[in-house]
Amino acid sequence: MAIHYELGDGHVAWITIDRAEAKNSLDMEHFAALRRAWERFGAESEAWVAVVTGTGDSFCTGADLKTYIPAITKLHREMRERDVEEIDGYRLDDGVRAVLRQVELYKPVIAAVNGTCVAGGMEMLGGCDLRIAVPSATFGVLEPKRGLFAGGGTTVRLPRQIPFPAAMELLLCADRIPAHRALSMGLLNEIVEPEELHGAARALARRITANAPFAVAKTKESVLRGLAVDESEAYRIESRIAREVFASEDAKEGPRAFAEKREPHWVGR
Repeated sequence: MAIHYELGDGHVAWITIDRAEAKNSLDMEHFAALRRAWERFGAESEAWVAVVTGTGDSFCTGADLKTYIPAITKLHREMRERDVEEIDGYRLDDGVRAVLRQVELYKPVIAAVNGTCVAGGMEMLGGCDLRIAVPSATFGVLEPKRGLFAGGGTTVRLPRQIPFPAAMELLLCADRIPAHRALSMGLLNEIVEPEELHGAARALARRITANAPFAVAKTKESVLRGLAVDESEAYRIESRIAREVFASEDAKEGPRAFAEKREPHWVGR
């Protein structure tokens, strides 16, 4: 299987797209596998942060158009004929779930962009909270160049994540941009040399896992849910979540550890 999931030390899950021979494009099988990897991360209590990356010189280049479109069309027809929502582990929403569109995943996700990040790769990048890239990485919403549409969340998320003119340049011009331009747009947090990429992602993950996982996840939840509603409702959501966090065991452990001058022992609830 070309989607690897590894839960290492320190509560960090590594999800690696390993299909370098196809520029880390995804066919139906690998979209489903990536969707399952995200589901596993969400369900695994010992996994607090995920790092997603690729092999070779590509991060992710989206759907393998040679195989994916015929396969998903056939799946859709068979599901309609049999009146089912899943066949042999495949679902019609595998593609959008794999790139984190409308996925209720409140644990932090770090993108370690090792190369080309276009099309579905850009869709998935929009679902990542923090992004590190190598200098040679390139980025682009290329769908309009092929008469297609970026329907995996990019037209919704990108204008909310970077300045509007920068987002519209990416969406409408459909050009590739280099890493330094992506950094200046606010699309990235940092650019590091290739040999430093995994170490930088690991260090960033450890900065997050030093904090209480329940408070971290609830903070992300408040942000994402708040962005989807008006300001007054966002404040109500924030207040409800704040009450949950202050009532948690970790909220008792943090001040206690501070008073006792020791490292806290988080339990995630």
